[in-house]
Amino acid sequence: MRKIIVQEFITLDGVMQAPGGPEEDTSSDFKYGGWTAPYFVGADEAAGDFMKRWMESTDILLGQKTFELFAEYWPKHADMWPGIIDVTKYVVSDAMSQSDVDNLGWKNSVLLKNVDDIKNLKNSEGSAIKVHGSGNLAQTLFKHDLVDELCLMTFPITLGTGKHLFEEGTMPAAFTMTDSLVTKNGVIFAYYKRAGEVKTGTVGE
Repeated sequence: MRKIIVQEFITLDGVMQAPGGPEEDTSSDFKYGGWTAPYFVGADEAAGDFMKRWMESTDILLGQKTFELFAEYWPKHADMWPGIIDVTKYVVSDAMSQSDVDNLGWKNSVLLKNVDDIKNLKNSEGSAIKVHGSGNLAQTLFKHDLVDELCLMTFPITLGTGKHLFEEGTMPAAFTMTDSLVTKNGVIFAYYKRAGEVKTGTVGE
């Protein structure tokens, strides 16, 4: 069985929309695209080993919008993400055909149509699969309890608007932190793995 790792940039109030640039995702009139940019140089310098893990080449699982953005950008900047051309890129969409995927020209891209396809992929043999961005897909994975690990880079800002990583429908689940780092400019790298069901109790008893 393959692990599914959701790897995201988020704000303190849980927003994940358009971290990379102003035009990345302007849906719902979102005006704060590119909110990670002022922090990235400092975070990179302080967290070299963590960033290497973040950019480690694995098969990736994307929603349609993120896939289309990545298919346009990464083939032209493959030197920034070694191995990204050779890994398998899975895109989940009920609106695309495999021909549509192929026509975007990103080598080794495969269409998945639904949750059952994702479950079949997870139950296959192979290495870990990382999810980048893809907010709607992340919600589907949380809802169906298909997330094994989280890799979150949390930035010291609040936006008050935008798409959130954890929305209504997320399954209750416990996680254990396996590694973390706080940079001087306040960016928090945190790695979590699933730790069973949520436990409750009364403080002080």
